[in-house]
Amino acid sequence: MDSMTQLALGAAVGEAVAGRQVGRRALLWGAVCGTLPDLDVFIPLGDAVRDFTYHRSASHSLFVLAALTPLMVWLILKLHPNTQEYRWRWFALVYLVFATHVVLDSFTVYGTQIFWPFVTTPMTWSTIFIIDPLYTLPLLIGVIAALIAARRWSWGYTLNTIGLALSTGYLLWTLGAKWHVEHVVRNSIAGQNMANVKVLTTPTPFNSLLWRVLAVDDINYYEGFYSVLDKDKSIRFEPYPRSLNMIEPLTDSWPVQRLQWFTKNFYAAAAVNNDIIITDLRMGTEPEYVFRFKVGEMANPHPQPAPVEQMPGIRNYDRLNWIWARIWDSQAVY
Repeated sequence: MDSMTQLALGAAVGEAVAGRQVGRRALLWGAVCGTLPDLDVFIPLGDAVRDFTYHRSASHSLFVLAALTPLMVWLILKLHPNTQEYRWRWFALVYLVFATHVVLDSFTVYGTQIFWPFVTTPMTWSTIFIIDPLYTLPLLIGVIAALIAARRWSWGYTLNTIGLALSTGYLLWTLGAKWHVEHVVRNSIAGQNMANVKVLTTPTPFNSLLWRVLAVDDINYYEGFYSVLDKDKSIRFEPYPRSLNMIEPLTDSWPVQRLQWFTKNFYAAAAVNNDIIITDLRMGTEPEYVFRFKVGEMANPHPQPAPVEQMPGIRNYDRLNWIWARIWDSQAVY
C-alpha cells in the first residue's frame, strides 16, 4: 500500500494497543514502525530488476521483523525510560504494526515475501488497489481524532478503534467482492473457449467496484472488466499478443528469468525501437503499464542481452475517467 496508508495504519494500531497507557507516543511509534519496512526502496541493489523484485522481501518478512522487534523496543525504552512498566505492551505494539503492514501489502497485486527466507514466493491476494481512499480515510480520521483529543477524554481513542474496524470491514468486503468476481469470470471464460488460460483478477485504481480481469496463454493475453454493479454476468475480453518469441534467445538471462518468476507468468514482451521490453501486465491497464524493463537489444541474427533498464511507465489519465464511468455503466466506451 501507499506510504500514507501504512503510516496511518501503524499509528492506528499503535494507538489501539498502547494509547491509553503511553499516550501520543503510541501514535508516534506506530507511525514510525509502519513506515520502516518500506525504507528498503532506498537501498540500491545493482539494477532495476533487482530493485523491483527484492522490494518487499527480507524487509517485509514476518520472521525478520520479529527479530527486529526487540531492538526497536530497546530503542523506545531508551528514549522513554518512564514507560518501562509497559515493556510488553511496547513489544505487542511494535510487532503488530510490523505484521499488519506486511499482511496488508499482501492484499495488493505486487506481492510480498512475508515468509522469507523459508518461502520466497510473494503472497499476492490482489483484493485492494495500492491506493484506496475508502480503506485509508477511516484510519486517518481515527488517528487525527486520537491525536487532538485530550487524554482525559475517551472519544479520540474510541474513534480510532472505530476507524480500524471500518477499514478492516472494508478489507473483508474486498475479499467478498473478489470471490464474486472470480465466480463470474469462471463462468464467462467457460463460455468463450478459453479453458487453458491463467487468470488474475484485480481491482482498478482507487476503488473495489470495478475489477480488471487478466488472462494469459502461451500466445496472447486478454483483458476484460467487470463491475460488481453489472447486470450482465458475461465479460468481453480483448486479445493482445504476448510476443514471447522476442525473448526466446534470452531465456538464460537472469533478469528475464527473475521477471518471469516475479510476475507469475503475467508478462508480455515487445520490441520498442531496438530495445526488447518485458512488461509486468499485473499493474496497469491496456495500454498503460507501470513496470516495463529493457532486458535485451535486437541484433543480427538473434536478440542479445543488454544492461537492464527500467523504462518509463505508460500512463494516460483519461483512462481514470473511463474507469469511473465504467463502474456504473457497462456500455462505457474508452
